[in-house]
Formats: sequence, structure tokens, C-alpha cells
Amino acid sequence: MQNLSASLRVGILGGGQLGRMLLQAAANYTVETFVMENDPECPAAHLCHHFIKGDIRNFEDVYNFGKGLYAITIEIENVNAEALEKLETEGVKVFPRPSVLRTIKNKILQKEYYKSFDIPSAAFIVTNNLNELKEQEDFLPAVHKLAEGGYDGRGVQIIKEKLDIEKGFAATSVLEKMVNVHKEIAQMVAINEKGETALYPPVEMVFDPHLNLLDFQICPAELETRILWKVEAIALSVVRNFKSPGIFAVEMFIDRNGDVFVNETAPRVHNSGHHTIEAHYCSQFDMLWRVILGYPLGNAEQILPSIMVNIVGDNGYSGDVKYAGLEDVLKIESAFVHLYGKKQTKPGRKMGHVTIMSRDKQELLHQSNKIKYTLFARS
Repeated sequence: MQNLSASLRVGILGGGQLGRMLLQAAANYTVETFVMENDPECPAAHLCHHFIKGDIRNFEDVYNFGKGLYAITIEIENVNAEALEKLETEGVKVFPRPSVLRTIKNKILQKEYYKSFDIPSAAFIVTNNLNELKEQEDFLPAVHKLAEGGYDGRGVQIIKEKLDIEKGFAATSVLEKMVNVHKEIAQMVAINEKGETALYPPVEMVFDPHLNLLDFQICPAELETRILWKVEAIALSVVRNFKSPGIFAVEMFIDRNGDVFVNETAPRVHNSGHHTIEAHYCSQFDMLWRVILGYPLGNAEQILPSIMVNIVGDNGYSGDVKYAGLEDVLKIESAFVHLYGKKQTKPGRKMGHVTIMSRDKQELLHQSNKIKYTLFARS
């Protein structure tokens, strides 16, 4: 365990809303924070002790940023893993380990990882171009995912039939057999350097079908006990086999037979854990600081059931952001509003979130629906 009086130097690669919320949680600890991002107006820039302008994908920028730090973590996977590997050999602690990032960043390697450890995941085929995709007509319906570079719904195409094949990617991609999804679940798991784990209750995610972004999520997800045990066991298997401390969001599909399939894993704090700030004893952000600083894992249990609603840029609006309906939402007693400080809005851009807590699920659904049709990010 670290000396509570010693201020440790910890860096965050990426300065978006996840970095911002990590920094808000860091204020409770004696830690000197560093952020690197190419935008000095990013959401995290004004909350850290030291802001460094740089490209998180560039070897020299990442290496120079990390030299002299006690530890470094990420808020997005699209970082230079080679620089992190060098820093790790020089004694800098990296959360998650660079080996995990290499696996996660490439969807082919990620799928092969699940296969190698007998972790249930949809059947897949690797395609390198559209001609190879056209040869897989018998494999349809399927989902085509770019091997690298996709994020927040980008780099993903649903290929239901032969006519959809032209929507696919010419670059190296994964073609995944489509699962008949009954529920989409995310399970947050924290693991420390001793291998101890903390599991948050799984959440049910509901997606906007047009933006392919998380619309809202319910915690806890309504699952039969046998399926809950299956979800937890699979999530633990995913995380433990990485052999890396950190916090992980394991996204899963549950089909109508009750079978569970891992969709993807994010090796960092995640949109599906934002509700934990108010609704759980220890938030995902506080939990990651505990892991980084070597403190005991926190209590991941919920205080109350919750729903989290994403605030995204409204269709047809781009430019300086203005929030319509904010005052009405702030009047809701059980609502906790988080605006990410982004100055510019555009359709589908994540601008904030609202968490509502209640013991009554119908009340949660009512209030989340009210928020969805009241609060808009516009210009």
C-alpha cells in the first residue's frame, strides 16, 4: 500500500469525459495528475494538475509523457502500445498492461483471445476485402467490424443478406455471426495487483438503433439467478486471463435460450459504469484510483437501483452548445446531471449523462423517458 502522505504522479492518456470524471474522483486522493490530449479545450484539460498537448497515438509523445510518472492509465484504447511497453520495462506501472491493449485494440486478436480461453463468443470469420466478404454469403446474417479503429458504433455494419454486402469494409475485418439478442448486458469488473476482484451488478443496455450508441441503461439488470451466475463467471474469466490489474467493462449478449456470449471488452472506465458515481458505494472511477494507488478495492454494491440516460447532440444541430430543458431536469429530485464541458455539439456526440435513482423501476423508466424528451444538446 502506498504512503497516504506521498503525492504520486499519475498520467491519463486522453482528455475526454472519462478522463474528466477520473480527475473528479482523483481529488479525493493525494495524487498529482497529468493529462495528454491534442485538444487543450478538451473536457479534462482544466481539472488536471498538468496538461500536455500531444498525440496519444504517437510513440515519442506517449513515451515522453510517461517518463518520470509513477503510473499511467487510459480513457480510450487508441493509444500507442509500443511506448507503453517501453515505459513498463522502465518501471512505470501501466493500467491496463500494454499486452491487454494489444489484444483489445484488434478485434481479430480479441476474438481469438476469447476462443483460446473457451470464453463463449459469436462465431467469426476474418475478411481482408470485399471479395472475401462476398464469399461468406452462407454465413449471413452477420455483423462486420473493422479489425482496428472502430469506436462508439463506427466501424460496424450489419450484413443481414446478400444485398447488404456492399455496406461492408474493404479493410481487414471480423465477420461475426449475428446473435438473436434478448438482452445486452455490461458487467464492470475491477481487479488489483493481488488478483482480488470486485464485481458491479450487471446493467442492461438499451441502444439507439439509429446512432448505434447507448441510449440508457438499467441497473441492476433483471436476470434469472442461473443467468446472473453465468454472466459473472464469464466476465471473471475474461478479466482474469488478461493477467492485468485495472477495471474492465465486459459487454455481453443474452439470447432467448439464456445463453451468454461476450461481445466486446473495454479495458478501462466505461459508459456502462457512469451510474456508479451516485448509485453505488464506490464508483468505477474511485475504484480505478484504488487499483492504481494500491489501496483496498471498494464496495461495488448498489445503494439504489438506477437508470442512466446519455445526453447526445440533437439531430440537425452543430456548433456552440446550448442545453434545452436543463432547468426542468434539474428540478427532478432523484436526477443527477453530468455535463461534460464540451463546447461544440454535433448530432450523436456524447455531451453528458443523467442518473436517476429509485427503488421503483416504473418510476425510473418514467423519469428516464421524461429526461430523454426534455433535455437536448443543441446549438
